[in-house]
Amino acid sequence: MPRVLRILNRLAVGGPVLNAAYLTKYMAPEFETLFVVGEKEGHEKGADHITDQLNIGYRTIPGMGRSISPAGDFGAYRQVRQLIREFRPDVVHTHAAKPGAIGRLAAAAEGVPVILHTFHGHVFHSYFSPLKTKAFLYAERFLASKSDAIIAISDAQKHELVNDFRIAPAEKFRVVPLGFDLDRFRQDQPTKRQSFRSSFQVADDEIAIGIIGRLVPVKNHALFLHAIHHVVTNSKKKIRAFIIGDGESRAGIEALARELGLAFSTETSASHPHPLVFTSWRSDIDTINAGLDIICLTSLNEGTPVSLIEAQAADKPIVSTRVGGIGDIVSEGETALLSGVTDRAGFCANLLRLVEDDGLREIMGATSSRFVLQKFSYQRLVSDMSALYRELLSRKTGR
Repeated sequence: MPRVLRILNRLAVGGPVLNAAYLTKYMAPEFETLFVVGEKEGHEKGADHITDQLNIGYRTIPGMGRSISPAGDFGAYRQVRQLIREFRPDVVHTHAAKPGAIGRLAAAAEGVPVILHTFHGHVFHSYFSPLKTKAFLYAERFLASKSDAIIAISDAQKHELVNDFRIAPAEKFRVVPLGFDLDRFRQDQPTKRQSFRSSFQVADDEIAIGIIGRLVPVKNHALFLHAIHHVVTNSKKKIRAFIIGDGESRAGIEALARELGLAFSTETSASHPHPLVFTSWRSDIDTINAGLDIICLTSLNEGTPVSLIEAQAADKPIVSTRVGGIGDIVSEGETALLSGVTDRAGFCANLLRLVEDDGLREIMGATSSRFVLQKFSYQRLVSDMSALYRELLSRKTGR
């Protein structure tokens, strides 16, 4: 049985941990996997509930988290090399930037037969200064030379990595879309909807609009607030907006809400009479999606946002910026209304249109689940990855 060492930067809520956890769980017994993670940051929501639900174990290596620390990074590199000597993997598969650097360098130094890396997103724009971004680009091009294959999670992401950033030639890339267990977003939706709306005192005739994810600069929550302000100002419909998640930008987002005159409640409030609610982190995303009517995304940079896949599985229409791999996971005009990342007026107009048009919301929502259920199942993900592992192992080892 081939052995796989799978390395992820941290066990924090988001698409990468779901992807890595499903592969660890469901590629057995064909592949034996050791799952290794770094430490999450203090403001992030832990994802231990995911590994608990799937009944999979993991090893934690300090220094593998997102922050760069020369001493910590070198210590993590030494620990990964030691782990490779003990576990003797046939495949090292890294997920996200820090593990991609440490894991691939360690695997190459130890002569691991097959080395793979998955780009869940990238940091080549909207994160760092031009000088720092250039350094990351040079590093990724070097690491690509140590990789037997690089996995992009959408055609758009592959195009960007090959043509815009020149990480590696196109033939080194494979497109393997993410896969998830979407059944829970289809089950007991009326009950879950009632539960969510009752807990926040949302009336039947109110339109609930949500945005789900980390509160960090690249997620651009300011655009969401401006759009909500635009709808409140220009529509007679009753709306309630929800910001689901937490993070370093929360204080600034709350300050902007006050500046725009958007009164809000928080997760500690006894009641929720205001048009905006900060819920902080929630793990019951299936209940939240059932309770919402429209789901938004305002990011400046994205890979394949899980929140939009889950939203469509729950029959929800989407309003989003047109960035990263979003064009590969929605059907523009049918399941989502998209606008350019700098087009605030377009985003605001799209959200207002969907609020005002009850029929359009219903039609787009009904189309959404059919679009994603076949394309993003975890069964398809596991099948695709198994075939890729077998192909590369056969090429490198003859097995």
